[in-house]
Amino acid sequence: MSTANNFQQWMQAELGLTNARIERELSGGNSNLTQLVSTDSRALVLRSAPAATISPKAHLGVQREARFMGALHGSVKVPQVLAWCESTDVLGYPFAVIEHVSGVSITDTMPAAYDNAESINTLGRQLAESLASIAAAPWQELGLTDMGKPDRFLQRQVERWLDIRRGQPTRDLPEIERLGQWLLDNCPPAGPVGIVHGDFHLDNTLCSESQPTMLAVIDWEMATIGDPLADLGLFLMFWGPRPLEKPGFAHVQAVTRRENVVARRELASIWAAASGLDIEQLDYYMCFAFWRLAAIVEGAYGLFLNGKVDTPYARGLEYDVPALLTEAAMAAQGEW
Repeated sequence: MSTANNFQQWMQAELGLTNARIERELSGGNSNLTQLVSTDSRALVLRSAPAATISPKAHLGVQREARFMGALHGSVKVPQVLAWCESTDVLGYPFAVIEHVSGVSITDTMPAAYDNAESINTLGRQLAESLASIAAAPWQELGLTDMGKPDRFLQRQVERWLDIRRGQPTRDLPEIERLGQWLLDNCPPAGPVGIVHGDFHLDNTLCSESQPTMLAVIDWEMATIGDPLADLGLFLMFWGPRPLEKPGFAHVQAVTRRENVVARRELASIWAAASGLDIEQLDYYMCFAFWRLAAIVEGAYGLFLNGKVDTPYARGLEYDVPALLTEAAMAAQGEW
């Protein structure tokens, strides 16, 4: 029996949906595969590990995503998870079937229906409130106690990426070591514990095409239990005008750096009021966000230097990583 027939039979048996078929790949989601599924009654989305993967653990990110979205649906704007299939007998790989949310992922272009600063600010405030609802969600009551290791959450991240960069040297970037040590020396002794999306920013949400309304937070494969202020720092990192021109990864900030865009500190205040969490040490989390991203993506620049990849993204890291480190140093001094 073909995989198409297997899938049709599985969908009918599990969800009561007839004539299910995978139509095409959808854009959005950088690491996992997102495909549109049609049925006789509704459209759905199928999420699975990347098509070319050979790792037997590649599906764990999608499984993690389904676990968090399933727990949060109803209290946070996330697509509803309809089913998780662990078996490889249906399609040859595990997968999740989730609600199809008809919206757009905004990266560098606003929808024509509301291409103005007021609408960007409306979305920014909605994102801040949604992120706050994630941070304040009762993760223990939601059955997510086994989904992370909150103890020494920040320290472990800094130590990990310092070790990786020391073990995989690329070029002379003393700020990675200096700021990494500053982050260890100044780490908040007891930060809050909550759900961390892990990659929360505008283009990991779906928004209406006709009006400035955020419909859903997507791409949860990096979610964990940790310090939710790390999410806030990441969200604010690429938002609003700043002294550094041009910033690292300028192309993903074409919308959020426009003139008259709502200030980062206003969004931080909205988040704090909605989550009930303190933002007194937000300088630290802003530095952490810039530094961690720089430490991570410097690995891709190393691949470029070694002739293993040659893409515009990899070449651009020659500037982007030092620029991120510059902003990390500024954030440590409260300049954000």
